[in-house]
Amino acid sequence: MGWFSRPAAPVSYAALLREGDQKAAGAAALLSPNHLLTCAHVVNDAVGRDLLCAERPIGEKFLRIAFHGSGKTSQYGWARLSVWVAPEPRSGDVVWDGDLAVLELKETAPEWATPVVWRDMTEGLELRAWHGGGVGITYADTVAGFRDGPGCYLDGSLTGAAIGPGYSGGPLRVKSDRTVAGLVIAQVMSGQNPLRAQETVRRSWAVPWQTVRERLTRAGAHDILSGCQVVAPDHLACMGPAEDSVRQMVPLLRALLDDTTRRADHCRHLAAGLGLEAPLADEQSAPTLDELATLLLTEERALATLTESLAPVVGGHGDDRTTLNGLLALGRVEPAVRLLSVTEHKQLHTVLLGVAADEPELIPRAAQEALRLLKLPEALKRSSRLAVEDVDAVVWALEEYPDGRGTTTGSLPVPALLRLTEFVAAALADPDRQWWLRAWCERVAGRLGISVAALAERRADAEAWAARVPAPVTQIIVRLDRAGAADPDRFLCEIWLGHKDGGRTAVATPEDSLEPGEIGRLIRQTADGSEAASGHAPMRVDIVVKADGLDIPVDEWNVGSILGDLFPDLAELSTPLGGRYQVALRCPDLTGSVPTAASEMRRRWAVGGDGTLVVDESCHDIMSLHKLLNEPHRDTARVVLHGPPERRQRLLHVCLAMGVPVVLWDRNAGSHEDAPRMDALDPTGPLDKLPRRLQEFRMSQYAVSEGAARPALIWEEGELALPGPLRLADPS
Repeated sequence: MGWFSRPAAPVSYAALLREGDQKAAGAAALLSPNHLLTCAHVVNDAVGRDLLCAERPIGEKFLRIAFHGSGKTSQYGWARLSVWVAPEPRSGDVVWDGDLAVLELKETAPEWATPVVWRDMTEGLELRAWHGGGVGITYADTVAGFRDGPGCYLDGSLTGAAIGPGYSGGPLRVKSDRTVAGLVIAQVMSGQNPLRAQETVRRSWAVPWQTVRERLTRAGAHDILSGCQVVAPDHLACMGPAEDSVRQMVPLLRALLDDTTRRADHCRHLAAGLGLEAPLADEQSAPTLDELATLLLTEERALATLTESLAPVVGGHGDDRTTLNGLLALGRVEPAVRLLSVTEHKQLHTVLLGVAADEPELIPRAAQEALRLLKLPEALKRSSRLAVEDVDAVVWALEEYPDGRGTTTGSLPVPALLRLTEFVAAALADPDRQWWLRAWCERVAGRLGISVAALAERRADAEAWAARVPAPVTQIIVRLDRAGAADPDRFLCEIWLGHKDGGRTAVATPEDSLEPGEIGRLIRQTADGSEAASGHAPMRVDIVVKADGLDIPVDEWNVGSILGDLFPDLAELSTPLGGRYQVALRCPDLTGSVPTAASEMRRRWAVGGDGTLVVDESCHDIMSLHKLLNEPHRDTARVVLHGPPERRQRLLHVCLAMGVPVVLWDRNAGSHEDAPRMDALDPTGPLDKLPRRLQEFRMSQYAVSEGAARPALIWEEGELALPGPLRLADPS
């Protein structure tokens, strides 16, 4: 690069170890924090099988993994086979095809282990590989040559190390940038026809990224591929910054760092933060302004890290501060530039990991308020609790979010990430963490040129929010919509907390459709989070469905358990939703379609008492039911429906249209002869105790047999004012 240079070794290596001697069977490429890619023959070697054995290893055996960091202590872990693409020998050839294996890590990879960034392999690329043992001196340089079907041959020079045993499965890193173009497979052994020994001294072959992508797609590993970082071919030519961006930045850098000694001092600090190498201080040199501008626009945290050392020098006012603000403004429109410096990111990440571990519901709850006009990151939408392993993704996503609304002080607006951090700090129970996060916000705001008054406004907002004591949560309201005819067993889901004072608080939920078990666990986690926050557990769950959803067996959905979430072997320690909570259905689509239904419901509640209409064989059609609900059951608040399902559905709709607030029926009943199955529920007993009796019945009967009754309950009580789909964006 010039004055700045990259270390010879990558940030980290990964290797698969043999079972016997714990030496490296081969290397591996980190696809994501949870997955490694290596060769199938490396897995065979690790478990003591023939290298080219095509059969998938049997069982759920864990394999020993090693991560080696540059200048760091090695870290060991375990992984098990997830995807197997067997070696496929070519007839009469000295090489083979296939030979890929994806391993799923038992625990997330170390924070310092960086997933690879892929690019297509093209002829002439200069590449570098390392032995799986993680020793820097083992690097082997080679060049991509002829592409032969799914593979690509490599040729190294006759100096330095050569690719050999232990290199297989390792990433081939492009020397000119930080991308990876493929995976080492093996060396071409000498003396094999049609090649002579002198022709194969430094020849090996690899599987290019193009083939990796195609083979893993064929193996069904779409989810794994979607988590890979890839540089598209049309972006490779423009991986560096645009010339116009460099030209705009150079005058600003000249105004701040025209003195070469001062520039060198700041750039050595910058190089140390980015893990780059710089000349020694006694060499009396400094990078050119063009080189520095290129680095600031290429390395994602370079600009923030440089301004971190410049901000204390230029102070909060004057021409230099104005110039520094201009430098930061240029960075905000550049896609490669991140908000936080290396140190700022590491500090925030460390503290938020502790918050997520100790108070997992706090960050999502604060985000609901602090970022309520923004589309939340996926990890904050899919659950009311933030998992520790999702903290990094949340911070990464929020760095790209726009600044918040403007202030009355004329200052720059406060970025979304700082706004959320202030809200998290305001609600923290730990005063030390609260002080630390606020101090962090003050340092970052000072570097960015945000005024003290502007940050104080956001802090006051956060304190006012944290001081509010919401009314106790009495119910959880869930709105379900079928995902569509192609996926009849998946649902779109929205959740609210219903407060005692009638207020509603939205809960973050995924936008994608979910399976019943996923929704059940989400409801249980929402209830657990509410109990942790207020000390009161909501026991009532209202499920809002459309007219075609009244027979969805929501009460039977599995809710999982806290222990089951942590330990898959204890997943059976669970209860159905209807046994854990008092579950009832609501159908505003039907009741709202009849102008008089709402007023009729209120009237029946007011005068109905414990009166019950039991619909048996004598009420054989909708006309008969209509007459009964007009007279003599005009004031009845509860209807118990018996009979076959095709007739029961029409009668149910009549009940709702005529304002009956409580309707009970057996979802599994095939005829009127099944009516006695609900006797244990006492369907005509005291009305106010019916939801509790129903919960106890579900808990006791669902485990007995499939022939037991499956009672469903509509319980319409009061107005159900739920918002429609809301899609807002930050106006700024």
